[in-house]
Amino acid sequence: MTRKSPLVRRTTDFISLFGAANAAAAATHEHRTPRARDLQALGIKPADFKAIRQ
Repeated sequence: MTRKSPLVRRTTDFISLFGAANAAAAATHEHRTPRARDLQALGIKPADFKAIRQ
């Protein structure tokens, strides 16, 4: 198994974070609850998000 360079790792993390933000934004735009995985990637607890929507 090869090790990823720090630049590749940071770039991959950024793309993953951007994807989670995009998915969460699309879900809220469509009046749906974002997936827990996407919220957690953004540092938001799913239970806290549900409390905001009430």
